[in-house]
Amino acid sequence: MNNVETPSSQLINEDAVSKEHKTTLLSDLKSLVKIGIVNSNLITAFAGFWLALHFTNASFQTHWGLFLLTMAGSALVIAGGCMLNNWYDVDIDPAMSRTKNRPTVTGRFSLPTVLWLGIGTTALGLILLLLTTVEAALIGFFGWFVYVVLYTIWSKRRYTLNTVVGSFSGAVPPLIGWAAVDPNFHLVPLVLFLIMFIWQTPHFLALAMKKTKEYKAAGIPMLPAVHGFGFTKRQIIVYIACLLPLPFFLAPLGTTFLVIATLLNVGWLIIGIRGFFAKNDLKWANTIFVYSINYLTILFLMMVVVTLPMFG
Repeated sequence: MNNVETPSSQLINEDAVSKEHKTTLLSDLKSLVKIGIVNSNLITAFAGFWLALHFTNASFQTHWGLFLLTMAGSALVIAGGCMLNNWYDVDIDPAMSRTKNRPTVTGRFSLPTVLWLGIGTTALGLILLLLTTVEAALIGFFGWFVYVVLYTIWSKRRYTLNTVVGSFSGAVPPLIGWAAVDPNFHLVPLVLFLIMFIWQTPHFLALAMKKTKEYKAAGIPMLPAVHGFGFTKRQIIVYIACLLPLPFFLAPLGTTFLVIATLLNVGWLIIGIRGFFAKNDLKWANTIFVYSINYLTILFLMMVVVTLPMFG
């Protein structure tokens, strides 16, 4: 085969590379800030904000500025933490298929650049949250500190409880949203925190089962990689079972929410128990993982829907 390019074919290839570069740059930026994590956390932050307005009889229309500050501040703090996670994990990310193409690994962004971007983005996010309430900013910093320091730097490479440690950071967005409106203690944001805290363990343990070989290769002591699938299945079921009573503490949201939330919990628990009889553990883990994503989306969406004026 002739490998010599003609001038015309060279132009076509250069144009294709240019287009690929633009697409890859966008995907690299999304990967750097972990856009999926940012989006999912903003959903729960919005739910906390919305419910705070609902329970304090405040109007969403008159709190647009506060809403934008809360969402932007939360997004930036989360994105900043994710960038620092990428920066720190650059040595182990090449060992896993889902992380080996991160821009910190490929060299698209230099490590010093990512470090300062992460710090700067976090600082800007905290300033925006500080413009809402001091409590919202402090909660945001707590979540960031747990994710970057206690999870990424301290526990992720040392202990199987790293998932539990990281769950604290993933559970704070609803608290941020609520505190931006009402910094006083209330049972509702506490329940939202507990739902998010408990939900994360079966969600991430299912993912860890799917990626057990890669976690072993990277030297990360995820539960299934250390104690096996049987032990992990039992842990998943225990955590799902712990979700069962929580919707009843949100009874003021109405019967519709309570019924749907309970059905979601029971359905997830049934799928979890079936894991003991599953012939294909990885297929079962994938089912748990996919269900967890739909569970979270439906549950928090329902919190908003049932409190819309037409349902109030």
